[in-house]
Amino acid sequence: MAFSRSARRRTFQLWFERLMVAIATANLLLVAFDLSYIRFRDIYFKTLPAPTTWYGQTFKGIEEHRVTAAYLAEVDALKDTLETDGLDSRAAKQQLANLQSSSENLIDENPFAVANKSGTLERIKKEMRDRTAQENSSKEAFRTFWSQAHLQQSWSQELDFFDAQIRPRIATNYWRSIGFNGLPTDRFWLIDLPFIALFGFEFLARTYLLSRRHDNTTWFDAMLWRIYDVPLFLPFWRWLRIVPVVIRSNQAQLSHLDPIQGRINRILISQFAVELTEVVFLRMIDQTQNMIKAGQISRWVFELTSGQENYIDLNDVDEVQTITKRITDIVVNKVLPEIKPDIDAVLSHTVTGAVSQAPAYKGLSLLPGFTNISGQLTQQISAEVSKNLYSSLKQALADDTGSDLMGKLVESFGEHFRHELQAGNTLQELQVLINDFLEEVKVNYVERLAEDDLDTRRANTYRLYGTTQKARPTPAKLVGR
Repeated sequence: MAFSRSARRRTFQLWFERLMVAIATANLLLVAFDLSYIRFRDIYFKTLPAPTTWYGQTFKGIEEHRVTAAYLAEVDALKDTLETDGLDSRAAKQQLANLQSSSENLIDENPFAVANKSGTLERIKKEMRDRTAQENSSKEAFRTFWSQAHLQQSWSQELDFFDAQIRPRIATNYWRSIGFNGLPTDRFWLIDLPFIALFGFEFLARTYLLSRRHDNTTWFDAMLWRIYDVPLFLPFWRWLRIVPVVIRSNQAQLSHLDPIQGRINRILISQFAVELTEVVFLRMIDQTQNMIKAGQISRWVFELTSGQENYIDLNDVDEVQTITKRITDIVVNKVLPEIKPDIDAVLSHTVTGAVSQAPAYKGLSLLPGFTNISGQLTQQISAEVSKNLYSSLKQALADDTGSDLMGKLVESFGEHFRHELQAGNTLQELQVLINDFLEEVKVNYVERLAEDDLDTRRANTYRLYGTTQKARPTPAKLVGR
């Protein structure tokens, strides 16, 4: 029963997500249409003239331009006159004269400039020049077209040309009102407001439920968790809504973006990992060189030698002495017992070599059986020496006095070593040599990385990233997350 209830809950969450994705997609399409309306209005007008005109008048403050609308009305009146009275009538001659004058005003005033459609007027002028064979003057081309002599041959055919080529272009011109804010009228917020209210309420409710569902999560943390939903209810930058729509479609299992996300991750890793490694490595070397040039090592050695007056101790513990004591204890109690046979073999070889060089040994070696006796004697001596040395060393460390003496030995060794480093120009020479060595490392190993095959390094990065991703367990997707 519990399983069934959980399955029903997941099914409800899935279909709720899909419903919200459908609403967000519809809103995104409306936003895309609104953002593209002015730029592609001519295409929309040619395809769907009535809805395009209604949308422009209702939400964009777009109206017919009085000049171009009056011009088209004059053409319609001329057409009616030609159909009823004919081309030779006085009314037709008067209307042709008016159209010639209106055409000149159309070219001089350029009413298309208000809508940034001056290019449309240039196309109209070119069409008229080509039609009348007046290549030098657009005004002359219009006067010729609206002349009785030109229309005498076939006025119906010429008016059909005008309706097919010229009228649609003139009809696309418009005038747009200006709001109180000094910007062109835009009432898209009337369409967008219900979507903003819906997604804003959903964002608050969803983040509140997330903060209650997960322990140690505040409401603000949950908002940051779903921050990609914010563009859905922002009244500006509406084109950013494509981000939450894509993410939500993936969460609602309407699209599968995991492979694309993996490729993007690999591209980012391959793009930055190698360069970042080079930069960090070079930065570390440069910082070390700067410390050497600034005398940081010299001051560090001097502070240790001068009784650590300016040396900052964080825990009142001599780390060097403590580490040395710890390592010595490990070596004596753990390591030496394990390697004692090897030490005995080395001592036996050393003693045998030393004894064999003695003059008396060469003479005694001629006696029968002396070689066996000599070998046994050497082994006993070596074993006894290693045993005594190990026992003495272990006893010295076990004894408080011996331990103190060993500590003083280590401390004395460190002091004399630092003193000898400061003597003469030893430390300065070492600093110069280390600095030069680091510079050679940069030239020969680090900066030369830029000359390597970048594609090969990226391929290796892809391979390693893919291996780690396959080995990593995939968590179950939370649809309501």
